[in-house]
Amino acid sequence: MATPRYNLARFDFVTIRLAVSCFATGSLTQAARECNLVLPAASRRIKELEDAVGHVLFERHSRGLTPTAAGRIFARHGLVLLQEMDQLVAELTDAGQGVARHIQLCSSTAAINQFLPPLIARYSALHPHIRLEVEEQVSEQVVVALREGRADMGVFVAGPDVQGLNVVDFRTDDLVLIMPRGHRLEGRTPIAFADTLDEPWISLNAGAAMLAQQLQAAQAAGRVFKLRMQVRSFDAVGHMVASGLGIAALPKQAGLPILRGMKLTWRPLSDAWAHRHIQIAIRADADATLVALRDFFVSTSQNAKPDSPTLE
Repeated sequence: MATPRYNLARFDFVTIRLAVSCFATGSLTQAARECNLVLPAASRRIKELEDAVGHVLFERHSRGLTPTAAGRIFARHGLVLLQEMDQLVAELTDAGQGVARHIQLCSSTAAINQFLPPLIARYSALHPHIRLEVEEQVSEQVVVALREGRADMGVFVAGPDVQGLNVVDFRTDDLVLIMPRGHRLEGRTPIAFADTLDEPWISLNAGAAMLAQQLQAAQAAGRVFKLRMQVRSFDAVGHMVASGLGIAALPKQAGLPILRGMKLTWRPLSDAWAHRHIQIAIRADADATLVALRDFFVSTSQNAKPDSPTLE
């Protein structure tokens, strides 16, 4: 089926921003105000846009606007176009100030919380003409962003399919069991994950390497993983555990300030999968700058390992 051809002159960025604002506010009056348009001109722009795409984007009623299915699709893609335009303007501005390159780095929470910030700071000091922009995602989505070209480099916990990518090892970390003090599982000797499965668990959202490992381990043990809550950050995990809502696993190094601040305790996990490999990936067609950045991260991380934290 041939892709329909549209008159691109009808897709100016003022009209796209107006339609996205209509979707966000549910009000043509407010959207017009945000776009510095008078109301008749805004109404005419939306009508011309609907004629151009061949779909009604908004249902009009006395309380404002309700997006149609086509309106929701247009708003989603329109927002991406506006963000890309904002990024274009920002990069052009940076180019005028001596920034020659923007690199999109997508990373898992584990790598950001434990390893990347000092490395990024050191690299940026050495290469002020290169700007690293970091997006935090779960490991699975880091690899997706890299494959789709939305990221130039990915840092993630080993596990996702990396076929066709150029992958090297970066660091390792160890998951530990965290719980409130006085919990029945409290102890110093390593405990098997299978022996914790009578408890409710707090974990990260779908796509996180940690959750995938937990689900696989529970299935291998023939047990049900009682996942009570899913959250987006290590801090949120700690707060849920501190409130007595369940137990959890966190990387040992990242868990140190959380355990101290929330008066939690920890216990080693004896399972082999709790010792994890964090990897860096770039695409096979990556240029010399990306290869050099990857090599900098790997060589610097190996030569500047932090002290092993002591969790009390």
